[in-house]
Amino acid sequence: MALKPLETLLYSVEDGVATITLNRPEKMNAFTTQMRDELVAVFDETDADDAVRAVIITGAGRAFCAGADLSSGGKTFDYASRGDAARESLRVGDVYRDGGGITTLRIFKSLKPVIGAINGAAVGVGVTMQLPMDIRMASTEARFGFVFARRGIVPEAASSWFLSRVVGMQTALEWCYTGRVFNAQEAFDRGLVRSLHAPEDLLPAARALAREIADNTAPVSIALTRQMLWRMAGADHPMQAHRVDSRAIQARGQSADAREGVSSFLEKRQPVYPDKVSTDMPAFFPWWDEPPFE
Repeated sequence: MALKPLETLLYSVEDGVATITLNRPEKMNAFTTQMRDELVAVFDETDADDAVRAVIITGAGRAFCAGADLSSGGKTFDYASRGDAARESLRVGDVYRDGGGITTLRIFKSLKPVIGAINGAAVGVGVTMQLPMDIRMASTEARFGFVFARRGIVPEAASSWFLSRVVGMQTALEWCYTGRVFNAQEAFDRGLVRSLHAPEDLLPAARALAREIADNTAPVSIALTRQMLWRMAGADHPMQAHRVDSRAIQARGQSADAREGVSSFLEKRQPVYPDKVSTDMPAFFPWWDEPPFE
């Protein structure tokens, strides 16, 4: 199914790297229900397109994402009283699903590596949507803030699961308790971002990392690896990882990719991996049962 025209995002694919740009620069890329839906649709597209080997997400203008669009005023987060058709579609019984969580859960399921190129202000959902991204790189001008308690709400977008896994419980609680906005250096020092870059160097650095992945690795192996590491982050015992590892190494060991990987190494040449994510994932994938929303 062709991707519908996008109004809140820009999307392009070049040399195996997809770039998603949050594109409401006049609103500092504030998050809306339309942006949520378009992000989900674009990740469906990147998963389905075998030409995409890695995904970069960044923002247009001076912000990455300034959080939720607050144009509804004090009722912004009062979904039940807003009469919003888009929100009604997310109602399950007497609970309205969190739109940020729908976005992060979709990124979590991605079969392609996801690199955040955080170019500017990233607060509220602008920072929580980054947490399921695999690698976050930031401009030295970026700013971050888990500002929820300062708005009378709580962390969202499944960040109560992601954040402590990324930066540890102490830092997660400090940032959420204070709700303060902090600079890129603190984000780097505490492990939220992998590296800092001058603004003009950020996207080239992200693209170089994406190219290193695209040029040297087997797409099916990357798709499996991504899900293995993320899913095992919540496992109760390493035996769960051993079971999945055993299935995966057996399936991959029998693949044309494994033969090509070894042959190209021995012949000292670039590999050309034949297997595709769209058609050649192993029979045991997916191996997990995702709990329903109740």
